[in-house]
Amino acid sequence: MSLFGSANFGLPRLKPLPSKRSHVVSVLDIGSTKVVCMIGRLTPRAESQILPGRTHSIEVIGIGHQKSRGVKNGVIADLDAVESVVRLAVDAAERMAGLTIDSLIVNVSAGRLQSDVYTATIDLGGQEVEANDLKKVLAAAGHQSLRTDRAILHSLPTGFSLDGERGIRDPLAMFGDVLGVDMHVLTAERPALKNLELCVNRAHLSVEGMVATPYASGLAALVDDEVELGCAAIDMGGGTTTISVFAEGKLVHADAVGLGGHHVTTDLARGLSTRIEDAERLKVVHGSALPNSADERDIISVPPIGEDDRDQPTHVPRALVSRIVRARIEETLELIRDRIQRSGFSPVVGKRIVLTGGASQLTGLPEAARRILARNVRIGRPLGVSGLPAAAKGPAFSTAVGLMIYPQVADLETHAAGSGMFSTLGGNSRFARMGQWLKESF
Repeated sequence: MSLFGSANFGLPRLKPLPSKRSHVVSVLDIGSTKVVCMIGRLTPRAESQILPGRTHSIEVIGIGHQKSRGVKNGVIADLDAVESVVRLAVDAAERMAGLTIDSLIVNVSAGRLQSDVYTATIDLGGQEVEANDLKKVLAAAGHQSLRTDRAILHSLPTGFSLDGERGIRDPLAMFGDVLGVDMHVLTAERPALKNLELCVNRAHLSVEGMVATPYASGLAALVDDEVELGCAAIDMGGGTTTISVFAEGKLVHADAVGLGGHHVTTDLARGLSTRIEDAERLKVVHGSALPNSADERDIISVPPIGEDDRDQPTHVPRALVSRIVRARIEETLELIRDRIQRSGFSPVVGKRIVLTGGASQLTGLPEAARRILARNVRIGRPLGVSGLPAAAKGPAFSTAVGLMIYPQVADLETHAAGSGMFSTLGGNSRFARMGQWLKESF
């Protein structure tokens, strides 16, 4: 269903995964650096100690990735360019998998992601909590979050309370007077989502679901203890860096800043007066986020910008490259530190941070992050997926793998189709039914 199709403009929602048979899932990660399409087979698996949250095992059967064009800082800047890159990536994945796909799960980095927590309570009058009561309290919390200018990407109940006692995971069949819920709602601006869907539609594909990038990369890179005890995943991409905070098994906060690895490259290109692609190579080969005493002595040659063959490369100490890289990396990390601090989730994050995304592979980055964020830092690679080629096993592919994992957790959300909370949007839209509940409830 198109975003434009319904008057109230609801997002496409995923159907629950079949629990008995295998299912093919295709995903599309549209980034500022690269566009990745993955096709995977999800097969139901027995409960296991390893990654216990996963209900299915994932085998990637097709993958295609292309250098991104037309995306700037996570925002679509050129529809035609993005459409052609999407076609190429999807085409490569389809050829490898030997099947054609018609719909995809897509990631969202743009649209000024915003996390809010809404709280609602209903009166039980000393009765036990029934399924209908849960519906009512979730609807009441969901109703507070409705806005015309923003669309809800995710809404997760982070905890229930009974008579003021918080931290109840499942209040069903318990007794009490007042049932409350805290609902984490992640929204994005509608035009950004429309443009994202438009690109996919123009490539003759439909959007099956939209997932916030920070949620996806956290799902791929964090282990269960981290998700349970509280941890932040920081996905450093080319054009944006996104933050997600998980606690008690759920996403509790997400944020995005418009700085990434590409900003380091453009700083180098300007500072050393060289081409973007040469700056990228210098960053990967010589750039470091840590000062090093040998840097002053090592001289590296920088190719000139001009077309003239007579132009000689300039020679600069490696320390200059590292200084330019360090300045931007420190600025990005300080911004992230302040965002975590301002979010109020700093105590939840505790001492654990996982860095992922392509830009997290920069030399010395974990050490710089440890110093600036004053926490334990590790680099997170996508976990628990088979069939990935060696080139796609690194942190740069966390978002794409996270989109593959997402269908397994989609039913945690209160608007997930078939979860009994809200069914998919159609003529009898969720808003209409919510209005109905509110009439019944109050």
